[in-house]
Amino acid sequence: MLDLGWSELLLIGIVALIVVGPKDLPGLFRSVGRFIGKAKGMAREFSRAMEDAADDAGVKDVTEGLKKATNPIDTALDGVKDATREFTKWSPDSETGKLSAERAEAKRKIDESMAKAAIARKEAEAAKAAEDAAAAAKDSAPSGKTPSAKAAKPSAKKASEKKPAAKKTAAKKPAAKKAGTKTAKTTAVEDKA
Repeated sequence: MLDLGWSELLLIGIVALIVVGPKDLPGLFRSVGRFIGKAKGMAREFSRAMEDAADDAGVKDVTEGLKKATNPIDTALDGVKDATREFTKWSPDSETGKLSAERAEAKRKIDESMAKAAIARKEAEAAKAAEDAAAAAKDSAPSGKTPSAKAAKPSAKKASEKKPAAKKTAAKKPAAKKAGTKTAKTTAVEDKA
């Protein structure tokens, strides 16, 4: 109430002791205490009466509305809190729960049909790839011959390419016999190097 520090209270006490005297000082403090108590009680009663009048007039609702309007974050959080309270009231036996179960069953059926369709599509692609490979092998092979006969021809050509190299080594064999120390195999290896 009154901002009185210890030094001011000490000064007032000394002045009261001098003016009133030491005999009447306790009675004076008692009457001042009663007066202060009555003043506080009256102030408390007045503030209670004002709050009751404000509640009757709807001022409290208006002040709450103004507080919410000035702080939109709290208003948004109140909406989220209300929504979460609604989620906690959910039960599987309600209409929403039944609809949720129906949707879950429909989703499972859709997933199964999609899986079957994917497997069928992969099998069809594999069969088409096998047919394409067989048709390509049939088109590339000459009539009446298989692809394995075609593969045997290039190996025969490779063998004929190696024959001239063998002739060169055969021509040098007599030279190796003249030297006496070298064999035909060592001269062939030296010629290739």
